[in-house]
Amino acid sequence: MKRIFIAGATGYLGQFLCHEYRARDWHVTALVRRKSRHLDLAADRIVEAEATWPESLTGVMENMDVVVSALGITRQTDGVGYWDVDYQANVNLLDEALRSKVAHFAFVHVLNADRMEMVPLVAAKAAFVRKLRTAPIASTVIAPTGYFSDMADFLNMAKAGRVWLFGNGQHRINPIHGADLATAIFEAVARGADSADVGGPETFTQADLARLCFAVLDKPSRIIYLPDTLRRLALRSLPWIAPRRIAGPAQFFLTAGGMNMTAPPSGTRRLADHFRSLAEQAHRSPQRPAGGEP
Repeated sequence: MKRIFIAGATGYLGQFLCHEYRARDWHVTALVRRKSRHLDLAADRIVEAEATWPESLTGVMENMDVVVSALGITRQTDGVGYWDVDYQANVNLLDEALRSKVAHFAFVHVLNADRMEMVPLVAAKAAFVRKLRTAPIASTVIAPTGYFSDMADFLNMAKAGRVWLFGNGQHRINPIHGADLATAIFEAVARGADSADVGGPETFTQADLARLCFAVLDKPSRIIYLPDTLRRLALRSLPWIAPRRIAGPAQFFLTAGGMNMTAPPSGTRRLADHFRSLAEQAHRSPQRPAGGEP
């Protein structure tokens, strides 16, 4: 039986990766920060460690065939930032994989990273990718377009009555469900691909996304188009006026929102079905935010 070590196992994508590899009859080891909170993970072994502390990783990858890291943070909290986690914690994982003679290391990156290196989150990931590329280990870098879970921001705006877009709303994206992305990652690693840009089966403009949200909610479509100069002004101002836990993710989403985020299509799951599931969840539990994954 082949053995895989999954870092970032408790995140949106990580949980799907555990399910995917276990369904393929791999022995799954999941890295978590707090074992007691994640005993329901689809894993054969759960390892509690802090990837930011290299000493806590000693020996955890013995006899592993593959390491997949979906480790990263969106909001900088707990006194750690992007360079602590998206860069250094992944470097620590890579170092341990090399010591343990793991054959293959896969890393989940960001699409269009070369156009977004002014964004701290992306800069940290990109720096790790450069280090991974020079390491003596086979590697695969996966760059998804965007997760279904991220699209909940559009649904939340529509629920509030209006969707606000910058520019003319014609930038395109084909977001992907976490389960479909996990399958694409498995296949890319299995064929030994150096890299894989991955998107979902349907492409939308931002205006299309807004209209889809209103249709799912059975509400009249109300889209407000703001001048794109406001987006660019916000990008310049955020580091000075917002705390970093807000500025960091906002910089990423505002930057990505100003370009097309499309990649070769993969998977079968439809965004409309995801939105309907979120809307039904919210109807059953009004106090629950609409960002969870069905």
